[in-house]
This record gives sequence, structure tokens and C-alpha cells, in this order.
Amino acid sequence: MKTIKVLGPGCPKCKTTYNNVLEAVKQTGVEAEVVKIEDIEEMMKYNVLTTPVLMIDDVAKVKGRIADVNEIKALLTQ
Repeated sequence: MKTIKVLGPGCPKCKTTYNNVLEAVKQTGVEAEVVKIEDIEEMMKYNVLTTPVLMIDDVAKVKGRIADVNEIKALLTQ
């Protein structure tokens, strides 16, 4: 099972990324726990400077931009 985290303060880009992650997980059928982290102090633990950040198994895969569904699907099936 993969752990996917979307880090961001709740801005529209962060929400879009989170929704794209849910859609990608649904389309690929990958078992994953999806977590949205909006707490600034929690985000600081990951040394985040720009949001949104998409992390898969605690590795930052996308920073500072919206990841589209197809990109996320590719990351999940690597």
C-alpha cells in the first residue's frame, strides 16, 4: 500500500491536486492511503517552501504546481 500526502494550506491548487490524486487512485486501482496536510507546522517538518506538494511514500514527487491525473497515475504505477 502506498502513502500519498498532499501538502498545502487549502488553496485552490492544493484542492485540485488532492482531487486529482483521488481520481488517479480510483482509475489505477492502486491501494493507497491519501492524506491531506494543511497544518503549517506539520508542513514545515517536510521542509516545504512552495505548495502544493505531492508526496508518495514520503518522497516529494511534485512541488509548487498542480499534478494532473495522468501524471499522478504514471507516478503510482512506476
